[in-house]
Amino acid sequence: MSGVTTKTVTAAESDIRLDRWFKRHFPELNHGRLEKLLRTGQVRVDTKRAKAGDRLAAGQQIRVPPLGPMPTAAESGRRPRQVLELTEHEARDLRRLVLHKDDDVLAIDKPAGLTVQGGQGITRHLDAMLEALQFEADERPRLVHRLDRDTSGVLLLGRNAKAAAKLAEAFRDRSTRKLYWAVVAGVPKQHQGRVTVALEKQLGWGGERVVASEGGKPAETLYRVVEHVGKRGAWLALMPLTGRTHQLRAHCAALGTPIVGDAKYGGEAAALTGEQLSRRLHLHARSIRLPHPAGGTLEVTAPLPADLRQTWDFFGFEVSGGDAPFDDFDE
Repeated sequence: MSGVTTKTVTAAESDIRLDRWFKRHFPELNHGRLEKLLRTGQVRVDTKRAKAGDRLAAGQQIRVPPLGPMPTAAESGRRPRQVLELTEHEARDLRRLVLHKDDDVLAIDKPAGLTVQGGQGITRHLDAMLEALQFEADERPRLVHRLDRDTSGVLLLGRNAKAAAKLAEAFRDRSTRKLYWAVVAGVPKQHQGRVTVALEKQLGWGGERVVASEGGKPAETLYRVVEHVGKRGAWLALMPLTGRTHQLRAHCAALGTPIVGDAKYGGEAAALTGEQLSRRLHLHARSIRLPHPAGGTLEVTAPLPADLRQTWDFFGFEVSGGDAPFDDFDE
């Protein structure tokens, strides 16, 4: 950039932080350099000095000084965002997963086995496919939360920066309610209750897992037995009040009833025999309720996938029995 330019904040960018606006428009401008530009008054909003955390409003004018040559992603140590070129058939299959679409929010029914975000050795993941879910919007949708690779169900995306920021805030301030269904091996002694086992990440053979630890991060889950088959297995409705890695899997194991198919946390105890039982992790993000970025409340439900439906049928569980209101859980 050779000279000073002025950029106008769009409606979709309203209410995002100034530093996030710069990260979006000038991704190679690191935070330290931006702070220096702000301290020296070279970056201004509506001709006034500004701070990195200032929230922007539609129509505001941002003064951008000459930035000079900026380092490439490799030079700055940033990993360039991966984009997968999907075939038309693959793109159509991805779009068929959409459960809800409006100007601000997309909700998709993530299948088990699809990784949400990349990592070491992971080249095929949802975050690299999001251009296929842009539809008529001006920008690609954004991830605002995660589901484990082996968990199916509702996953929300923000369709613009403003909506994504508000959705992310709803997850942070616990105004979001998520309902999961799981089939577990065995039946909890108490048919309804709260698990408050603190969890700590641990790296080792077999990858990342969490373990119960007094020094770990607080983790809370409400649970309710919906149906059970003797002492062999049970269908649990789970409501996490915190969002720790593998929280539901670790908490079900702490109850003495690991989720069926969860060898990592349940070992052999998580394997139930039956010709019609899938070997996959029997955990499904059934529904989610949270404030909609444009006002009101958004609630989305994902149907049971075919492989889990076979397990429900095998045990004679009635699917309609698990959709009790979120407020039925006592906090």
